[in-house]
Amino acid sequence: MADKKGVSNPTQKTLTKAEGEEIVQKFQQLRNEQRSLMAKISELEQDLNEHKIVIETLQDVSPERKCFRMVGGVLVERTVTEILPALVNNREQLTKVIDSLNVKLVSKGKEVNEYRAKHNIKIRGQDDPSPQTPADNTSSPAATQGVLVSSKS
Repeated sequence: MADKKGVSNPTQKTLTKAEGEEIVQKFQQLRNEQRSLMAKISELEQDLNEHKIVIETLQDVSPERKCFRMVGGVLVERTVTEILPALVNNREQLTKVIDSLNVKLVSKGKEVNEYRAKHNIKIRGQDDPSPQTPADNTSSPAATQGVLVSSKS
């Protein structure tokens, strides 16, 4: 793994099959991590919206009114006065977590794009940002060689 070189090295014209598979595997791992972050952010945003709706609803009712809350799979009976501060705190914590995950998602996206550019990875079904004319294809094969990845999503 220490002597793994990108396709831009002029002394190395082609990648071995194992090196190509390793590059594709690492790229797919990075994309899966990115998808996982997006799924977690989406889930937490849904929870945040539910918290906001419940908080808005509880602010309009009597503070002594009985309400129920699910805590660790157990339904607990409390009053609005007891539940409301906990919900507000949870909403604030969810906002902080979502913000930190968004920062991680942006950095993971940059990492994926850098890895893709470094290894000249092309994804099937996506347009090439710099389409080449047939006259450009007469350049050296090492300059146009890349790794082709199919999109399974």
